[in-house]
Amino acid sequence: MSQSERHRPKSVADIYLSFTVLALQGFGGVLAFIEREMVERKKWLTREEFIEDWAVARTMPGPPALNLSIMIGAQYFGLRGALAAVFGMLSLPALLILLLALAYGRYGNYPQVTEALHGMGAVAAGLIIATGLKLSTALKMNPMGLRVCVSLAAAGFICLALLHLNLIFVLPVLGVIGCVIAYRKVAP
Repeated sequence: MSQSERHRPKSVADIYLSFTVLALQGFGGVLAFIEREMVERKKWLTREEFIEDWAVARTMPGPPALNLSIMIGAQYFGLRGALAAVFGMLSLPALLILLLALAYGRYGNYPQVTEALHGMGAVAAGLIIATGLKLSTALKMNPMGLRVCVSLAAAGFICLALLHLNLIFVLPVLGVIGCVIAYRKVAP
């Protein structure tokens, strides 16, 4: 997408409403929804910008989706945009969580509720996998190359899912390896 095709939010209210809708859609994880909304529908970011911003948001303290919303809001409207994005991500969802907690306290022991929650977990996992596959198209432009990226991802999967190593150890090791490889490829 070129700069001429890029759109921008109309106002701070547009930022607030957009992130409120995203937060309400993404119960259990909003990455898939944020990518589709910001890149494909609204065209506030290119796919490459989204991936770069998402990588930065993942390294910052706090929830990555909230960090990303702050970055997008600030990019267009500074502090007011960042605050609008935060309130959009938190205000209505917080109210809904309180209402759901009340309902769960009353109906949480019913088997139908337990099974429904298990089903929602599977749907959330599917959305994350689908988004990962969609975003993988940008790997061909990664300076490390597709083979190295896939190898690092596979090593992460093996360490976390199969060997059950703690993320606090796996992430720094694989992160340093990735940084060293990228630096060697990019350095003059």
